[in-house]
Amino acid sequence: MSKHCEHCHHEEDHGHEHHYDHEHHHGHDHEHGHGEEGERKTMLIRIGVSAALLLIGLLAPMAQGLKITLFILSWLAVGYSVAIEAVKSILHGEALDEMFLMTVASVGAFCLGDYAEGVAVMLLYQIGEFFQDYAVDQSRDSIAELMDIRPDSANVERDGRMETILPNYVQVGEVIVVKPGEKVPLDGEIIEGCSALNTVALTGESVPREVKPGDQALSGCVNTQGLLRVRVTHAYEDSTVARILELVEHAGENKSQADRFITRFARVYTPVVVGLAVLAALVPPLLFGGDWNEWITSALTFLVISCPCALVISVPLTFFSGIGGASRRGILVKGAGYLETLAQTDIAVFDKTGTLTQGKFAVAEIHAVNGDEQKLLALAAAAEAFSTHPIAQSLIEALGTEPDKEVISQVEEISGHGVQARVNGVRVAVGNDKMMLLEGVRYEKAQASGTVVHAAADGKYMGYIVISDEIKPGVKEAVQALRGLGVKKTVMLTGDRERTAEAVGREVGMDEIYADLLPDGKMEKVEDLLREKGEKGALVFVGDGINDAPVLARADIGVAMGALGSDAAIEAADVVLMDDDPRKLPTAIRIARKTRVIVRQNVVFSLAVKILVMLLGVLHLAPLWAAVFADVGVCFIAILNAMRAMKAAEKEK
Repeated sequence: MSKHCEHCHHEEDHGHEHHYDHEHHHGHDHEHGHGEEGERKTMLIRIGVSAALLLIGLLAPMAQGLKITLFILSWLAVGYSVAIEAVKSILHGEALDEMFLMTVASVGAFCLGDYAEGVAVMLLYQIGEFFQDYAVDQSRDSIAELMDIRPDSANVERDGRMETILPNYVQVGEVIVVKPGEKVPLDGEIIEGCSALNTVALTGESVPREVKPGDQALSGCVNTQGLLRVRVTHAYEDSTVARILELVEHAGENKSQADRFITRFARVYTPVVVGLAVLAALVPPLLFGGDWNEWITSALTFLVISCPCALVISVPLTFFSGIGGASRRGILVKGAGYLETLAQTDIAVFDKTGTLTQGKFAVAEIHAVNGDEQKLLALAAAAEAFSTHPIAQSLIEALGTEPDKEVISQVEEISGHGVQARVNGVRVAVGNDKMMLLEGVRYEKAQASGTVVHAAADGKYMGYIVISDEIKPGVKEAVQALRGLGVKKTVMLTGDRERTAEAVGREVGMDEIYADLLPDGKMEKVEDLLREKGEKGALVFVGDGINDAPVLARADIGVAMGALGSDAAIEAADVVLMDDDPRKLPTAIRIARKTRVIVRQNVVFSLAVKILVMLLGVLHLAPLWAAVFADVGVCFIAILNAMRAMKAAEKEK
């Protein structure tokens, strides 16, 4: 950082925390407020009282009537709220939920005279619910740490004094002051001050980005050093931080195939198992003379085991954990369905400019006829001094100083050819092959990849300069990593001429390269590639999100790379890589695949244990309390496994 920039001591951000709080939509309603510490303690007390009364009733010698009273009190300590929720569900026409099943099972056990078992059912259920909710809350809280990017306030300069207000009330064009240690509350342009912005919350990168007047400051970044004055360019609802928060908060709306399957499965499954339980309770005693108590107990056990809560909770939680973990790495996935499809990547298609390359032209080669490369560069830069074209800018940057415009006159830009001008009285022509032909100058045919700029002075050929777009660091590693992940084909699409495209594509290791494509040509090529992919494979298109919106939308997964602060990218893409690192794409695919593996583990494990214990229950080999233990135990294990998705994402490099 330049020495004239203000350097201030780091101040701690004392703003109060905002926590992102999700309701627990588990397919059934949990005890309300389990996420609150006070109510969790209350539930612990209720569980303790119930367990104590149950043990006294089981172990202490006393009259049967007193034992039954203790069992009833023990049941009420943990069961009354479940019974109330079950009644509410019935009144709302949703009788076949877990609350209903547990209430029927425990009350049925009481009716059969199995008082201790009836209490054990409800007690074990509440213990299981307590730990399930705790595990879910822990996972949600971990993801909620991402929400710390939400700014608490903004310091606005108004009428010569400073006001601290909510970011929502700051108008575009107003000037805000960001002190060291504070989050940047709104997107804007720095008008005074130099500092380093920590962008880790947005991009996952820990190296601070140095900024100075004229640079962009994005909301959610932390100012680590000097005082900054920033002119606001976007209202809060349009700011980077607001868009990211909205994406994460609504990520659950795009359901995965596994999620959709479980929703359909539950609609059919629950009525079927209730019907089977009724048949199991009635048919053997009525038709075959079976013992009523025995078969009713089996039916109740079957009901308890049948509740698919492990699937209903763990599958969406796994995807949510995977999405949350990816967000911490600067990878925004707009929903579980997109994460699932990303895991199936078969073909990866890349745009060139701004995606594989920097989108910034630079002088790569200077070939002077007389060997004086500096003179050739100075002559070309002078002729292009008044142009705003990127090629002109690259020539001036390579020269390292602004040409003296006082000695430049009679500048004429010839469309599709180049520029003519007088520099110190010398007639200079700078441009492509057509410009040399127009000037009648014999020139050298350059075989270099990139844009070739010829120069002539007073009709004499001076040489040529090759200008090329720099390849982004990490592109080769990203392509190699994709191949290592089993991606069958990597393809580059570009509107550039074939020689330039071939040079870039070969250097980064592309399997196929298609050049000279207009926007509709890119779309046609993507359509062809979509027909080549595997039956269960996916085509991922990676672009800069600004010029490639139609193709991003047509691909199975559209990935916008280098989209920090880009409205178009965040709108058009399914996955947004918040910085310019192409290695984030294979990272995103690995996260998606690990998340999918965990989902499959939960589905297989939950169903396998369910079916086994259901069979044991029907065969009178599993008592009611064991059924409850199996149900809540499987659910708890599935939730713990689901939380691994976030840890797996965080460990990805």
